[in-house]
Amino acid sequence: MEGNKQLLLLRENVLPFEDKITENAEFPIKALSLKTFQVNIGRKCNQACRHCHVNSSPQDKREMTRKTVDQCLDAIRRNDEIETVDLTGGAPEMNENFRYFVKESRKVGKHVIDRCNLTILEEPGYEDLYEFLAENQVEIVASLPYFRSSSTDRQRGDGVFEKSILALKKLNKLGYGKSLPLNLVYNPTGLFISSSQEQLEREFKESLKHKYDIIFNNLYCINNIPINRFLESLVRANKLADYMEILVNAYNPCTLDNLMCRHQISVGYDGKLCDCDFNQMLDMKLRPVGHIKNFNYDKIINRTIRTANHCYGCTAGSGSS
Repeated sequence: MEGNKQLLLLRENVLPFEDKITENAEFPIKALSLKTFQVNIGRKCNQACRHCHVNSSPQDKREMTRKTVDQCLDAIRRNDEIETVDLTGGAPEMNENFRYFVKESRKVGKHVIDRCNLTILEEPGYEDLYEFLAENQVEIVASLPYFRSSSTDRQRGDGVFEKSILALKKLNKLGYGKSLPLNLVYNPTGLFISSSQEQLEREFKESLKHKYDIIFNNLYCINNIPINRFLESLVRANKLADYMEILVNAYNPCTLDNLMCRHQISVGYDGKLCDCDFNQMLDMKLRPVGHIKNFNYDKIINRTIRTANHCYGCTAGSGSS
């Protein structure tokens, strides 16, 4: 579903996000820092999850080229404020330039995050990724919808939970969860927003330790954003209006200062710049600099964040970590 069509759907019978903000906060929202440089280096993925806002799948061929990777690295090297390089996808590890991107970022002292779906580590040809990630001290932020197999497999596909548990055990043996950071991501599986992150983290840690002797550092709770595949499922079930009402009613102005878009930029596989990867999927390019080849720190740090009704997803409840 094209970005402009999705935006039109999200406007129907919903108070505009911009109007909601002005009830108790200053609008428009401004950028505050550029600590994180997030890069979607490819849409290809070994999974095709029901809630995926990127519409990733094994058939998707869109990948970041070496030329665009080097343009990203040039911006990263020239800007000391950038502390973290956050690599995502699809399955970012499937891009042939993934390891090059990691090594070059680490050479200039940047912290690197791999948004890993865990099962990619068990795919043929990727078995040595465990050691590569550990040797380069890459933080792993791993998707695990729930600590029960039925919920995880229903959202991500049959057998995903079992492979994920195997991958987590191997990561623990390499020091992840101890000397190396291993964080998990929780997504709700139904028409509701994330509950207390503190309570969920406690439940995840107790269950995974008791059943599988697995440890991890933190649990991040992320509300499902109504775009792409998740939006399509809401429309098919005639539940879009219900879900948007849940998000609007749960709007929390206390989330605004820590919105990820205020402290990062997101680079698409084609080099387009956006405020976040959700805006990237809706083709809402960053203003006034729309492509990495024209990267300009001063313009980017002084920009206004582009918003629309999908932003209710990141400001509902406790917000999205």
